[in-house]
Amino acid sequence: MTAMTETITPKIETPLQRFLRDFFASRIASLGSLVLLLLVLLAIFAPLISPQNPYDLMALDVMDSRLEPGKLSADGKHSFLLGTDEQGRDMLSAIFYGLRISLIVGFSSTVIALAIGLSLGLLAGYLGGRVEAIIMRIADIQLSFPAILIAMILLALTGQGVGKIIIALVLVQWAYYARTARSAALVERQKEYIEAAVGLGLSPARIIWRHLLPNCLPPLIVIAALQVASAISLEATLSFLGLGLPVTEPSLGLLIANGYQYLLSGKYWISFYPGLALLLTVVSINLVADHFRDVLNPRLQTQ
Repeated sequence: MTAMTETITPKIETPLQRFLRDFFASRIASLGSLVLLLLVLLAIFAPLISPQNPYDLMALDVMDSRLEPGKLSADGKHSFLLGTDEQGRDMLSAIFYGLRISLIVGFSSTVIALAIGLSLGLLAGYLGGRVEAIIMRIADIQLSFPAILIAMILLALTGQGVGKIIIALVLVQWAYYARTARSAALVERQKEYIEAAVGLGLSPARIIWRHLLPNCLPPLIVIAALQVASAISLEATLSFLGLGLPVTEPSLGLLIANGYQYLLSGKYWISFYPGLALLLTVVSINLVADHFRDVLNPRLQTQ
């Protein structure tokens, strides 16, 4: 008999597969991801699963205002699982739609601010000189003021609206990414692969976007994940103060503000349930972002 030998080659993991394996090895990160995915799905399919359209003022009935959770509507056709607010708006539907606006504002402002801050930071770190001085001094001036103060001034000047609050949050956040990208670019600029690219005569634009960018991206992804939660919280704060979104487009912060005056009178549900939704959103995003940091930074991983 002839012995047959089989050569078993080990399966090589791609960087994405390795990242997913390390990320979902944490039960806390997996739980945070599951909660966040559920909230995102609720926000996406809000028009399909909501019992009521809270933006349709013609569909609201003042006779249904401030009903307790589980009560029937005045005509007896609908049951409000989480109660209603002072305008007769179904709180469950309002939370789904409010969650949708809060997530859109948080993710949109973060992506746009990341693109702007990353571009300016890489240019400052690679080119240096006067370009770096101008960009970093502007970022330093902005970071010297509280973010909420800048956002309040911008919204007071431009008015309310989803687009305007996204612009305000972008102008507040871009400096964080610019400073981080510039610091990472300064470190990477001294490495041999950048010197080799320069020696080959590659253009600065190609060096920045094809070689420098991929190596500077991991820490910025972590900051961006954390800033999503920060942007959602800041939008909720501004809406609570009456500077964010109009009453016809309630976000979670505005829903909390609508019920704040009724807390001491026992009508807790108007603020409590939107506040709980906001808490779950921010906590789940922070759990995911915190484990992003552990996975993307090998120094923080335990052997």
